[in-house]
Amino acid sequence: MSLTLGTGPLARPSDGQLNADLWSVAPAHALYLHPVQERIRGVLDGRTVVDTTGALLLHETGLLPRWYLPGADAAPGLLQASATRTTCPFKGEAHYWHLVVDGRTVEDAAWSYPDPVDGCPPLAGLVSFYFEKLDTWLVEDDEQIGHPRDPFHRVDARHSLRHVVVKVGGEVVAETSSPIAVFETGLPVRWYVPEADVRDGVLEPSETTLVCPYKGVASYEHVTVDGRRYPDVAWCYREPLLEARPAAGHRSFDGEGVEHEVTV
Repeated sequence: MSLTLGTGPLARPSDGQLNADLWSVAPAHALYLHPVQERIRGVLDGRTVVDTTGALLLHETGLLPRWYLPGADAAPGLLQASATRTTCPFKGEAHYWHLVVDGRTVEDAAWSYPDPVDGCPPLAGLVSFYFEKLDTWLVEDDEQIGHPRDPFHRVDARHSLRHVVVKVGGEVVAETSSPIAVFETGLPVRWYVPEADVRDGVLEPSETTLVCPYKGVASYEHVTVDGRRYPDVAWCYREPLLEARPAAGHRSFDGEGVEHEVTV
Protein backbone atom coordinates (compact mmCIF):
# COMPACT_ATOMS: atom_id res chain seq x y z
CA MET A 1 0.00 0.00 0.00
CA SER A 2 1.00 3.64 -0.24
CA LEU A 3 4.46 4.55 -1.47
CA THR A 4 6.28 1.30 -0.78
CA LEU A 5 3.68 -1.51 -0.80
CA GLY A 6 0.99 -2.78 -3.13
CA THR A 7 0.45 -0.38 -6.00
CA GLY A 8 2.64 2.41 -4.63
CA PRO A 9 5.25 3.98 -6.96
CA LEU A 10 8.16 2.77 -4.79
CA ALA A 11 6.83 -0.80 -4.89
CA ARG A 12 7.27 -1.17 -8.67
CA PRO A 13 3.52 -1.43 -9.37
CA SER A 14 2.19 -3.34 -12.36
CA ASP A 15 -0.71 -0.89 -12.77
CA GLY A 16 -0.65 2.80 -13.63
CA GLN A 17 1.60 4.83 -15.88
CA LEU A 18 4.17 7.61 -15.53
CA ASN A 19 5.31 9.97 -18.27
CA ALA A 20 8.88 8.74 -17.80
CA ASP A 21 10.63 5.45 -17.13
CA LEU A 22 11.27 6.01 -13.43
CA TRP A 23 12.76 2.58 -12.90
CA SER A 24 15.45 2.97 -15.56
CA VAL A 25 17.23 5.41 -13.21
CA ALA A 26 15.80 4.59 -9.77
CA PRO A 27 17.33 1.82 -7.65
CA ALA A 28 15.49 -1.47 -7.31
CA HIS A 29 15.27 -0.78 -3.58
CA ALA A 30 14.18 2.79 -2.88
CA LEU A 31 14.49 4.78 0.34
CA TYR A 32 12.66 8.04 1.02
CA LEU A 33 13.04 10.01 4.27
CA HIS A 34 10.99 13.08 5.08
CA PRO A 35 10.09 15.15 8.17
CA VAL A 36 6.99 14.48 10.25
CA GLN A 37 5.19 17.59 11.43
CA GLU A 38 3.45 16.05 14.45
CA ARG A 39 4.88 15.67 17.93
CA ILE A 40 5.71 12.00 18.61
CA ARG A 41 5.99 10.45 22.07
CA GLY A 42 6.72 6.89 23.19
CA VAL A 43 5.73 5.62 26.65
CA LEU A 44 6.81 2.55 28.62
CA ASP A 45 5.55 1.72 32.11
CA GLY A 46 4.12 5.23 32.37
CA ARG A 47 7.47 6.85 31.57
CA THR A 48 7.95 8.97 28.45
CA VAL A 49 11.07 7.51 26.87
CA VAL A 50 11.14 9.69 23.76
CA ASP A 51 9.45 13.01 23.00
CA THR A 52 10.17 14.84 19.76
CA THR A 53 8.92 17.33 17.23
CA GLY A 54 11.79 16.36 14.93
CA ALA A 55 10.66 12.90 13.80
CA LEU A 56 11.30 11.64 10.29
CA LEU A 57 9.48 8.90 8.41
CA LEU A 58 11.43 6.39 6.32
CA HIS A 59 9.69 4.72 3.39
CA GLU A 60 11.45 1.65 2.05
CA THR A 61 10.48 -0.60 -0.86
CA GLY A 62 8.41 -3.54 0.34
CA LEU A 63 8.28 -2.40 3.98
CA LEU A 64 5.91 -0.42 6.14
CA PRO A 65 7.08 3.13 6.96
CA ARG A 66 9.04 3.64 10.18
CA TRP A 67 9.68 6.61 12.40
CA TYR A 68 13.30 7.61 12.90
CA LEU A 69 13.63 9.92 15.89
CA PRO A 70 16.50 12.15 17.00
CA GLY A 71 18.55 10.24 19.55
CA ALA A 72 18.96 13.48 21.49
CA ASP A 73 15.18 13.48 22.13
CA ALA A 74 15.23 10.16 23.99
CA ALA A 75 15.11 10.51 27.77
CA PRO A 76 18.68 10.63 29.10
CA GLY A 77 20.15 7.37 30.35
CA LEU A 78 17.34 5.07 29.23
CA LEU A 79 19.01 3.74 26.06
CA GLN A 80 21.94 1.45 26.72
CA ALA A 81 24.15 0.05 23.99
CA SER A 82 23.58 -3.57 22.97
CA ALA A 83 26.11 -5.89 21.38
CA THR A 84 23.59 -6.82 18.69
CA ARG A 85 24.45 -5.87 15.12
CA THR A 86 22.65 -6.50 11.84
CA THR A 87 23.53 -5.41 8.33
CA CYS A 88 21.22 -3.90 5.76
CA PRO A 89 22.73 -3.63 2.25
CA PHE A 90 20.79 -0.41 1.68
CA LYS A 91 21.34 1.36 5.01
CA GLY A 92 24.47 -0.11 6.60
CA GLU A 93 25.27 -1.72 9.94
CA ALA A 94 22.56 -1.30 12.58
CA HIS A 95 23.60 -0.87 16.20
CA TYR A 96 20.95 -1.89 18.73
CA TRP A 97 19.92 -0.38 22.04
CA HIS A 98 18.34 -1.83 25.17
CA LEU A 99 15.68 0.29 26.86
CA VAL A 100 16.01 0.39 30.66
CA VAL A 101 13.15 1.94 32.64
CA ASP A 102 12.98 1.76 36.44
CA GLY A 103 14.93 -1.50 36.55
CA ARG A 104 13.09 -3.14 33.66
CA THR A 105 15.15 -3.94 30.58
CA VAL A 106 13.59 -4.30 27.14
CA GLU A 107 16.32 -5.89 25.07
CA ASP A 108 17.12 -4.55 21.61
CA ALA A 109 14.17 -2.18 21.72
CA ALA A 110 15.68 0.23 19.21
CA TRP A 111 18.39 0.55 16.59
CA SER A 112 20.39 3.19 14.78
CA TYR A 113 22.73 3.55 11.80
CA PRO A 114 25.71 5.59 13.04
CA ASP A 115 27.52 5.25 9.70
CA PRO A 116 24.99 4.79 6.87
CA VAL A 117 26.21 3.51 3.51
CA ASP A 118 26.68 5.89 0.61
CA GLY A 119 23.38 6.83 -1.01
CA CYS A 120 21.33 6.18 2.13
CA PRO A 121 19.27 9.10 3.45
CA PRO A 122 20.86 10.86 6.46
CA LEU A 123 20.01 8.42 9.28
CA ALA A 124 23.05 9.15 11.47
CA GLY A 125 21.96 10.52 14.84
CA LEU A 126 18.48 9.00 14.52
CA VAL A 127 17.03 6.03 16.38
CA SER A 128 14.07 3.81 15.48
CA PHE A 129 12.08 1.82 18.04
CA TYR A 130 10.24 -1.45 17.61
CA PHE A 131 6.72 -0.05 17.77
CA GLU A 132 5.33 -2.99 19.74
CA LYS A 133 8.03 -2.89 22.46
CA LEU A 134 6.61 0.28 23.96
CA ASP A 135 3.24 0.43 25.68
CA THR A 136 1.87 3.54 23.99
CA TRP A 137 2.70 5.88 21.14
CA LEU A 138 1.15 9.34 20.97
CA VAL A 139 0.86 11.52 17.89
CA GLU A 140 0.22 14.93 19.37
CA ASP A 141 -2.24 13.78 22.09
CA ASP A 142 -3.93 10.98 20.16
CA GLU A 143 -2.88 7.38 20.71
CA GLN A 144 -1.46 5.73 17.59
CA ILE A 145 -2.66 2.16 17.08
CA GLY A 146 -0.94 -0.27 14.77
CA HIS A 147 2.12 0.90 12.87
CA PRO A 148 2.98 4.55 12.11
CA ARG A 149 0.55 5.99 9.61
CA ASP A 150 1.71 6.73 6.09
CA PRO A 151 0.67 10.26 5.03
CA PHE A 152 0.42 9.00 1.44
CA HIS A 153 -2.14 6.37 2.42
CA ARG A 154 -5.79 7.32 2.05
CA VAL A 155 -9.11 5.83 3.17
CA ASP A 156 -12.44 7.11 1.79
CA ALA A 157 -15.71 5.63 3.05
CA ARG A 158 -18.50 6.55 0.62
CA HIS A 159 -22.24 6.06 0.80
CA SER A 160 -23.43 4.24 -2.31
CA LEU A 161 -26.69 3.24 -4.01
CA ARG A 162 -25.14 0.26 -5.80
CA HIS A 163 -26.82 -3.09 -5.33
CA VAL A 164 -24.52 -5.50 -3.49
CA VAL A 165 -25.18 -9.20 -3.01
CA VAL A 166 -22.82 -11.24 -0.85
CA LYS A 167 -22.75 -15.01 -1.16
CA VAL A 168 -20.88 -17.45 1.05
CA GLY A 169 -20.69 -21.04 -0.11
CA GLY A 170 -23.11 -20.12 -2.90
CA GLU A 171 -25.80 -18.93 -0.46
CA VAL A 172 -26.91 -15.29 -0.17
CA VAL A 173 -25.93 -14.01 3.27
CA ALA A 174 -26.33 -10.27 2.68
CA GLU A 175 -28.05 -8.00 0.17
CA THR A 176 -28.33 -4.23 0.18
CA SER A 177 -28.86 -1.15 -1.94
CA SER A 178 -27.28 1.14 0.65
CA PRO A 179 -23.73 -0.13 1.15
CA ILE A 180 -20.70 1.81 2.25
CA ALA A 181 -17.86 1.56 -0.26
CA VAL A 182 -14.42 1.83 1.35
CA PHE A 183 -11.68 2.89 -1.03
CA GLU A 184 -8.21 2.42 0.45
CA THR A 185 -4.82 3.00 -1.11
CA GLY A 186 -3.41 -0.17 -2.61
CA LEU A 187 -6.45 -2.34 -1.79
CA PRO A 188 -9.53 -3.38 -3.75
CA VAL A 189 -12.77 -1.62 -2.87
CA ARG A 190 -14.44 -3.18 0.16
CA TRP A 191 -18.23 -3.21 0.41
CA TYR A 192 -19.75 -2.79 3.87
CA VAL A 193 -23.35 -3.94 4.35
CA PRO A 194 -25.71 -2.51 7.00
CA GLU A 195 -26.28 -5.01 9.81
CA ALA A 196 -30.02 -5.02 9.07
CA ASP A 197 -29.29 -6.29 5.54
CA VAL A 198 -27.33 -9.34 6.73
CA ARG A 199 -29.28 -12.59 6.87
CA ASP A 200 -30.35 -13.56 10.39
CA GLY A 201 -28.51 -16.37 12.09
CA VAL A 202 -25.48 -16.63 9.82
CA LEU A 203 -22.99 -14.61 11.90
CA GLU A 204 -21.15 -16.01 14.91
CA PRO A 205 -18.69 -13.99 17.01
CA SER A 206 -15.00 -14.75 16.64
CA GLU A 207 -12.15 -13.94 19.01
CA THR A 208 -10.11 -12.61 16.07
CA THR A 209 -9.36 -8.91 15.94
CA LEU A 210 -7.11 -6.93 13.63
CA VAL A 211 -5.69 -3.46 14.17
CA CYS A 212 -5.65 -1.08 11.23
CA PRO A 213 -3.95 2.28 11.90
CA TYR A 214 -6.25 3.92 9.33
CA LYS A 215 -9.64 2.37 10.17
CA GLY A 216 -9.43 1.12 13.75
CA VAL A 217 -9.91 -2.28 15.37
CA ALA A 218 -11.78 -4.85 13.27
CA SER A 219 -13.82 -7.52 15.05
CA TYR A 220 -14.22 -10.71 13.02
CA GLU A 221 -17.13 -13.13 12.74
CA HIS A 222 -17.64 -16.61 11.37
CA VAL A 223 -20.36 -17.28 8.81
CA THR A 224 -22.33 -20.54 8.91
CA VAL A 225 -24.52 -21.64 5.99
CA ASP A 226 -25.97 -25.10 5.32
CA GLY A 227 -24.22 -26.44 8.39
CA ARG A 228 -20.75 -25.35 7.27
CA ARG A 229 -18.73 -22.73 9.09
CA TYR A 230 -16.57 -20.29 7.17
CA PRO A 231 -14.19 -18.87 9.79
CA ASP A 232 -13.39 -15.16 10.00
CA VAL A 233 -14.87 -14.20 6.64
CA ALA A 234 -16.88 -11.26 8.04
CA TRP A 235 -15.72 -8.27 10.05
CA CYS A 236 -16.89 -4.91 11.30
CA TYR A 237 -15.48 -1.76 12.86
CA ARG A 238 -17.68 -1.00 15.86
CA GLU A 239 -15.81 2.21 16.70
CA PRO A 240 -13.90 3.13 13.54
CA LEU A 241 -11.45 5.96 13.21
CA LEU A 242 -12.61 9.15 11.51
CA GLU A 243 -11.85 8.10 7.91
CA ALA A 244 -13.98 4.94 8.18
CA ARG A 245 -16.72 6.28 10.44
CA PRO A 246 -19.56 5.86 7.89
CA ALA A 247 -18.93 2.09 8.00
CA ALA A 248 -19.48 1.79 11.76
CA GLY A 249 -21.40 -1.39 12.58
CA HIS A 250 -21.56 -2.50 8.94
CA ARG A 251 -20.25 -5.89 7.83
CA SER A 252 -17.72 -6.63 5.11
CA PHE A 253 -16.95 -10.10 3.77
CA ASP A 254 -13.91 -11.72 2.19
CA GLY A 255 -12.13 -15.04 2.21
CA GLU A 256 -12.92 -18.66 1.42
CA GLY A 257 -16.27 -19.16 -0.27
CA VAL A 258 -17.12 -15.45 -0.47
CA GLU A 259 -18.50 -13.94 -3.68
CA HIS A 260 -19.72 -10.41 -4.39
CA GLU A 261 -22.19 -9.29 -7.06
CA VAL A 262 -22.18 -5.51 -7.51
CA THR A 263 -24.49 -3.76 -9.94
CA VAL A 264 -25.38 -0.12 -10.56
